[in-house]
Amino acid sequence: MAESGINQQLASMTPADFTDEICRRFAGVVPKASWGETALFYNPGQLLAHGVYFCTLKQHDGDNDKASALNRTGVFRVAIGLAPASYVKLFGAKPARPLKGGCVATGHDFTALNVLMPHPVYAWMGWAQVLNPSRERFDEILSLIAEAHAQAVDKFNKKTAVKPAKGGA
Repeated sequence: MAESGINQQLASMTPADFTDEICRRFAGVVPKASWGETALFYNPGQLLAHGVYFCTLKQHDGDNDKASALNRTGVFRVAIGLAPASYVKLFGAKPARPLKGGCVATGHDFTALNVLMPHPVYAWMGWAQVLNPSRERFDEILSLIAEAHAQAVDKFNKKTAVKPAKGGA
């Protein structure tokens, strides 16, 4: 492994570092771990069963998600749900939805560490990924995480808005 690769690995945040930082920086975030993945939901007061997720951390391959080779020792993925305009600005048009078990065709090396790129499975929905983000990369993508959080807040507010009663008053 090249020296820069070693330094990059040493400077990586841990999944716990990342989760703690997001929960500290953004209000209403509730982490929920299941199936080897931690989803970060916006759900203040636990008003919804799960809330609205905007970011996930995953530490192993799934049956239909092997492109990032997450089964490598110490490798984890941070996935971020980008706003449509941000996705297009960063990566161009969204790719077509992949077949089950496949990955999107974007030309990216989905196994590369500390690189912001489209998510190998969910890029068609506007998601991006970074494997083992360094502190510096975290600082660079913080605005994208803030934007994803803001989108989750908007969706949450729409889901929990008081709906007018049906019928006349």
